[in-house]
Amino acid sequence: MDQQFTLTKEVRGECLIVTTSGYINNVGGEAIASECGAHFANGIQDVILNLEYSKVVNSIGMSYIIEIIERLQETGGTLVFTNLDAAVEKMLSIMGLFKYARKEATVADALSALGRKGVGHESR
Repeated sequence: MDQQFTLTKEVRGECLIVTTSGYINNVGGEAIASECGAHFANGIQDVILNLEYSKVVNSIGMSYIIEIIERLQETGGTLVFTNLDAAVEKMLSIMGLFKYARKEATVADALSALGRKGVGHESR
């Protein structure tokens, strides 16, 4: 598991879109949590976590993601996973995280579901 971790970010309204690449371990998880934390202080309510280029998440990386979910729940926000690899999706399902976070096929679908483009708004 030597894939170097990187992330990119984009803010749309009150939604942070984080796209990761590489192995999400302690380094990747901490980077995601740090990025989210910086934006939470600025009023971000929702996070889309695009895992299209991350095929492996270990338990430490997952603990950081759970921390993000907990912080969003405190503020009424939502975490939406997108572009999930089958193995990552299965792990998230087994852990029961889809009770606390959502999943959509793509970032565009997540934005639509969150009502960021004025279409398909669903209540949280």
